[in-house]
Amino acid sequence: MKKLLTLFLAVYSLLLFSQDRKELGNTFIKTLLVDKNIEKAHSYFDSSVAGQIPVEQLKAITEQLQGQIGSLKTILEVNNEGNTYYYYSEFEKTKLDVQLTFGENNKMLGFFLVPHKPFEKRDETTTLKIKSDAIELNGTLLIPPSNNKKRLVIFVHGSGAHDRDETIGENKPFKDIAEYLLNNGISSYRYDKRTYSYPETFNEKSTVEEETINDAVNAAQYFKNNSDYKGYQIIILGHSQGAYMMPKIAEKAQVSKYVFMAGNARPLQDLLVEQYDYLHSIDPAKVPAEAVQEVKKQVAYLNSSKFNLNSPATELPLGQPAVYWKYLKDYNQLNEVKKVKAPMFFAQGGRDYQVTEKDFNLWKNELKNDKTAVFKLYPALSHLFIAGSGKPSPKDYETKGKVDEQFLKDLTQFILK
Repeated sequence: MKKLLTLFLAVYSLLLFSQDRKELGNTFIKTLLVDKNIEKAHSYFDSSVAGQIPVEQLKAITEQLQGQIGSLKTILEVNNEGNTYYYYSEFEKTKLDVQLTFGENNKMLGFFLVPHKPFEKRDETTTLKIKSDAIELNGTLLIPPSNNKKRLVIFVHGSGAHDRDETIGENKPFKDIAEYLLNNGISSYRYDKRTYSYPETFNEKSTVEEETINDAVNAAQYFKNNSDYKGYQIIILGHSQGAYMMPKIAEKAQVSKYVFMAGNARPLQDLLVEQYDYLHSIDPAKVPAEAVQEVKKQVAYLNSSKFNLNSPATELPLGQPAVYWKYLKDYNQLNEVKKVKAPMFFAQGGRDYQVTEKDFNLWKNELKNDKTAVFKLYPALSHLFIAGSGKPSPKDYETKGKVDEQFLKDLTQFILK
């Protein structure tokens, strides 16, 4: 099951396992430098590296390090660039980064101690916490210092444990969009997703309401009810899962406009099968035929009359519980979107293999009589709305880029219209 979940993360917006790897690195460092369980720590290495650093050599290195820098006191912060993570650590005699590099199977390819590398810090003047149910959303509020157009955009993430920038590798699409809007007189609020900041609050009884919908609605209500934003138009922008759930968000939030970036119009389980088939076709080694058959089997069970609220998660796609899938099966976004009585902007990348032009055309056909709905297809853009070329693949996400300027111009025009 874990293998299947890992494969899904490779195909549906997560791709780099940032949250899993962060925790793996923490555990490795504690196992090696605090517990001094050398054999267990050695098991974290990829086989290509493990043979070059035998257990006895790793033990000798660890003892030598302790003699030079003392025992590990605490990990101060964690940063990453793609597959390389920097654990800024305080030892008895100095502070250094423990640099860990992960391979595609989440096994470690590198382990070094290096001088601390500073990373960009959050600007405390733009930090805003908003209460949402039993938690606080940790977010960034950007307001133009001049030329304020009295528009405020709230960002809603794709699937997975995303930060406020929707960081994937070295790409930060939400940050790109927010900063462009700021330069054009448009305010914005983007927050760390609940499953990123408070993963413990998401459990076997949770649905996409707890994962995505409620926090977006609560953020919208905060600005609608705050006198500081009187006269502002509130716009909600959803990417991928955020766009998929936008009709339900719209029903509860009731704001001025909605932006759908690469939202699936078809059931999620249908996209899963399509994604697995595609990834198998371009790289059978990474997504073997057995994995494709397994997800097809799980989707067939989900779509059958045998599925019920007591169905075990192990028999369902992504390992998500039955209650999660029951909500999605009962949800029909194409029916719900017709109830939205506000302007909508649908944007789709032509190089997007996760959510495709099929979905874009389904939205378009459903709303063909809605004169306020805007549809834009960008042939060269990926799921992250970054331009690329060649056959689309997960490698697109590993290439650093910026959100496309033409899309940003069209988005700005829609917001200001």
